[in-house]
Amino acid sequence: MTEELVLSGTAKHEVVMVDRNTLDITGVIGVESFDSEEFLLQTECGYLGVRGTNLHIQTLDLEQGRVAIQGEFDEMSYLDDGSSHTEKAKGLFGRLFR
Repeated sequence: MTEELVLSGTAKHEVVMVDRNTLDITGVIGVESFDSEEFLLQTECGYLGVRGTNLHIQTLDLEQGRVAIQGEFDEMSYLDDGSSHTEKAKGLFGRLFR
């Protein structure tokens, strides 16, 4: 399973899962929290939550924006709509000042 999203021409984010036990994610800005059952990652396309059991970091390279996680994955979901904060602000001001 590969998911590739490109926003604003420069941000690239990929999620690659192999055999449901290895997850390789690019476009990672930061790791907000993690434990053996849940990871919360800030990516170029929004916050990504990963849930499972026996989860652990295999690779962490924030300079390259890459995180690899191993374990048994149960769920993966984006926790916001993927738009940047500036796009949300533009939308709000655009509605206020029509």
